[in-house]
Parts: sequence; structure tokens; C-alpha cells
Amino acid sequence: MTARRLRFTGPESVEVERRAVPDPGPSEVRVETDVSAVSAGTEGLIYRGEAPTDLPSDETIDALEGDLSFPLTYGYAAVGRVTAAGADVDDEWLERRVFAYNPHESHFVADPETLVPVPDGISTRTAALFANAETAVTLVLDGQPAIGERVVVFGQGVVGLLTTALLAHSPVETLVTVDRLERRRSVGETFGADRAVDPADDIPTRIESIAGGRADLTYEVSGDPDALNDAVATTGFDGRVIVGSWYGTKSADLDLGGRFHRDRIAVRSSQVSTIAPRHEGRWSRERRHDVAWSWLRRLDLEDLLTHELPIERADEAYRLLEDRPDEAIQVLLTYE
Repeated sequence: MTARRLRFTGPESVEVERRAVPDPGPSEVRVETDVSAVSAGTEGLIYRGEAPTDLPSDETIDALEGDLSFPLTYGYAAVGRVTAAGADVDDEWLERRVFAYNPHESHFVADPETLVPVPDGISTRTAALFANAETAVTLVLDGQPAIGERVVVFGQGVVGLLTTALLAHSPVETLVTVDRLERRRSVGETFGADRAVDPADDIPTRIESIAGGRADLTYEVSGDPDALNDAVATTGFDGRVIVGSWYGTKSADLDLGGRFHRDRIAVRSSQVSTIAPRHEGRWSRERRHDVAWSWLRRLDLEDLLTHELPIERADEAYRLLEDRPDEAIQVLLTYE
């Protein structure tokens, strides 16, 4: 049996590398992957060659080494079973289902402390959404939606849709989503958005007419830097714009000469690798994990899981997300 690993070898070029199945060290376990989720946002930037090559892959994830220059392995949403354990590891880990922030590969070794056990009652496919659910929890924490507020979410990819689903269970007054793809707008409304609009419209005017005023809280998670201007323009006096998108090497050309200054609009980044300092006294990664699992259990997320392809067809998976995003939301790679 050989292990398979996905490598990004250049812009719009991936290959599947075969190697020996690794053996765990004394304090490690080996995981055999069942599925891994493709991140259309971050991995899309890498696939297109739009990620800054001198940036570390992720300094908070042990499995992601080096920088973002080609060739590289990447991915952070693998679900599988522990099939071997080192001499110093408790045998209770054997056959346990786990989530790992690990690149796309069929077998890997890891320190058990870096693995997140998958709770009972959550399917393996749904568990692959865990990293994105954790991001959505972080976005809601950082935005701090309050009762009666008007909230707008730009972008209805997986993270945007999960954020929409969480916000729909909060006491906000009006929840509006913005996305250029009709299918994703429809899913957003299924998840609880009051209205979903096309960015081709006059967004600030359209949202003001729907919500009865400008937004108190706006999320930009579309991955499109141009959307940030619309997000700012949509936000009212003393409102907050939470930027969950990572634009890579793409720059955002912002118009800050109009209402922005006088209206005291705050623009803040949100990123899941860390917990905002204002929350650290009460929130830990473990607590955030528990909340993410809780919502994965409560929500019906089948509409997100649109495609499954074996890792040998990974090139098709990335082309699907690039060329036919109206068909695909979350693509999973499988390892049978």
C-alpha cells in the first residue's frame, strides 16, 4: 500500500505524489484519511498563483511547513481514523475518528495533541466542515452582533454560508446576503437570510431599502477586494466591517474620502488562527471547538456538500471550483 499526497506544482497545476505509508514515532499516531475538504478561498489563491510566496504556510499548524512558494502541499481539513499508535501513545486513540489541520494526503503521522476527536452523531462528511465552522464562529465572535441590528454578509461561499446560518440564530433584526451566484443566494436564504441580493445591483441603495437603513454590522467574506468598498458603503454611522477574506497578492482600492471618516466606520480583520485579545480571557481553542461541533450537529448542511472526487482527480476538483462555481460549493476529496 502506498500513500498519496497532493502537491501544488505551479499556477493551475497539481499532481498526486505517491510515497511509502509513514510509520508513527513513539509519541505519534498514524491517521488514514477518509475525506478532506478543499478550501475554495485560500487554496484557490494558491492554485491560481495569487498567494504571497514568501509568507509562511501557517505558523500555527504543525503540518504546514515552509512558505507558499511552489511546489508545496497544503490543506487544513482532513477527517480520518487513527490506524497505528507509537509505543508511548495510549491505545485508546486506535480507530478513533479525528479531524486534522493537515494537507490533502491519504496517510500522515501526527502528535495526538494536534488532532481533534470527531464527536458521535456527526458524519465524516460533515466533520470535514469543522475548520470552516470554527471560522464562522470566530467571525460571529469578532462581529458581536447585537439585538435589533441590521447585518449584511458579502460572499456566500462555505464560510459565508456558515456565518449566515449562525447569524440567523442570533437576535439581529435584518440579515441580508450578497453573492453573484444565484444558487448560493438561494442556499443563504434557506439558511435564514431575510433577503439575498446580487452585487450587480446598487448594493448600498438596495440594502438600505430592504433593511430600512444602513447596516450596523457588515461581513466581507467574498474573497473579492472590490467587495470591500461596497461593504464600507453599506455600513452606517459607527458601524463595523469585519473582513474575513484573505486577498493574497490582490490589493483593495478603497474609497475612504466619502462617508467613511465622518461616519466613524470601523474596519477590522478576523482570522481563525488566533483568538482576538478581547476574548482570550474567556475563550480558548477548546471552547471554540465545542461551539463549532455543536453547530455542525444542529444545522442541516447537506446543501453545502455538493461534490466528492477521489484525490487522483484533484485537478478536476480545482478546475470545477474555478470554472463552474455556480455548480460547486464544498468539494471533498476522497481516499478509498
